[in-house]
Amino acid sequence: MPMILNEEQTMLKDSAKDFCTTNTPITQLRALRDGANSDGFDRGTWNSMVELGWAAIPWGEEHGGLAFGYKGLGVVTEESGRTLTASPLYASVWVGGTVINVGGSAEQKNELLPKVAAGELLLALALEESHRHNPYNIATTATASGAGYSLSGSKTFVLDGNVADHLIVVARSSGDTHLRDGISLFLVDAKADGVTVTRTIMADSRNAANITLSNVTVGADALIGTLGQGADTLDVALDIARIGLCAEMLGGLQECFERTVAYLKERKQFGVAIGSFQALKHRAADMFCEIELSKSCVLEALTALDEGRDGDEIAKLASLAKTKVGETYNLVSREGIQMHGGIGMTDEFEIGFFIKRAAVSEQTFGDVNFHRNRYGVLEGY
Repeated sequence: MPMILNEEQTMLKDSAKDFCTTNTPITQLRALRDGANSDGFDRGTWNSMVELGWAAIPWGEEHGGLAFGYKGLGVVTEESGRTLTASPLYASVWVGGTVINVGGSAEQKNELLPKVAAGELLLALALEESHRHNPYNIATTATASGAGYSLSGSKTFVLDGNVADHLIVVARSSGDTHLRDGISLFLVDAKADGVTVTRTIMADSRNAANITLSNVTVGADALIGTLGQGADTLDVALDIARIGLCAEMLGGLQECFERTVAYLKERKQFGVAIGSFQALKHRAADMFCEIELSKSCVLEALTALDEGRDGDEIAKLASLAKTKVGETYNLVSREGIQMHGGIGMTDEFEIGFFIKRAAVSEQTFGDVNFHRNRYGVLEGY
């Protein structure tokens, strides 16, 4: 499969750009933030996204999907990243839906994926238990209880956890903390007895929550995949989710760069546009080169998903993309602030929204250091 967009994917990208520019500009995110919206996103806008079929793009038609591939979902997500669109698309489709699609039983897929595709069900992955990403550092327990299981523990930084209808809880059914073996995944009703959800206000206004589970009882049918082997599902799903996040980050950093270049052409000092200053030209050129490299990393990773390449290669590409895009977003957002000068530090100017999103996105599912180290391990170093 060529590492380019075909005609249909290009049309989808253009359509997504028009929709996001018109319906989900950064002014909407600002209004949601300033109005302390309890959902953190506009449900009417989300329904419009669902009607466009975005939530159904990656699933097979037998599960209510469009079977349009991850590259198709990637270009939509990239455009949503340009406007920092607030929606459940990432947490519910890229993350939660992917877990079900990868590790769920036939019954779970048949029941859940069509609802996700139709926007009737929101999912959230309850994974993290500390301030640093460590997918195997699981202390939340899952013990046999009657015909099912009892879950107890605490989770942090659960994306869209405050609006999710169901949580996918990563728990330890056996073994010691930090071990890969013994991890299991469970589908939990967010309103079940013993589940406490506390919304957290993120710096970038992205939805997240802390979740506590106290003797939460679930049936045997809540288990996703095989007991004690949940890491097999989690590894695959996380890499797909990381690639999706990279697509979103790519959109954000491109928008940040384009806004900065436009400002360099408009802002004048000593009677000339500051973009004519050689030092700023060089810095802009450096950013442009890094952005082109980031585009290639993301597109190759999305292509690998659609081609169904083996897990090791996808894992390497996921970590490569997360590292490169994370570094580039950090560079472009910081340079954007610097080149805008003092006004760039004010809330009045939207450029500051991107540096906040860059910081939170980098920490999500592993920062640059985590993925640089992981890539080295995967390569045998």
